[in-house]
Amino acid sequence: AFAAPSANLSGKPSPTNAQDVFTDMDGRLPLILDGGECAVGVESTVITLAGDHPRLLRPGAVTLEQLEAAIGAVEVDHAVTGQLEEGQVAASPGMKYKHYSPKALVYLVRGSAESFRKYVNAIPGENIYAMVFAGEGEGLRKPFREYGAETDHLMQARELFWLLREFDDLGAQAI
Repeated sequence: AFAAPSANLSGKPSPTNAQDVFTDMDGRLPLILDGGECAVGVESTVITLAGDHPRLLRPGAVTLEQLEAAIGAVEVDHAVTGQLEEGQVAASPGMKYKHYSPKALVYLVRGSAESFRKYVNAIPGENIYAMVFAGEGEGLRKPFREYGAETDHLMQARELFWLLREFDDLGAQAI
């Protein structure tokens, strides 16, 4: 077995398949092993056991609750819940302010499905795309992609970075 970080350039969404790695690395790797689509989709969880207590440095597929069920109390690094201060170095890769960013502007909208549709439909311009829960795209006048049921967090995790990359490939100005 071996462990390795995600094979993405800093600042880009993580790859979820071999083609994304090939595209990102652009000849920087002598070999890419294709094991199929990523089953999880989001970054790995990073913890440290170097101190008196286990400490979560980067949240990922393994949740804080799962860690605590397995090893007891886990401290959460301040970079997980807040921004790094000027000149401060993150204890784990992937904790920079814009580490996993697509090219497009991304808007997070909180509200009902109806208020979301009204908001998205009112955005002027072209190349505006929406990510929606399964079955919630009806009534949108902008192109959209579903990324799982509202309660299916595993599917959402699998689809998130893949969809951000797809929107980049489509030339999205806003998501």
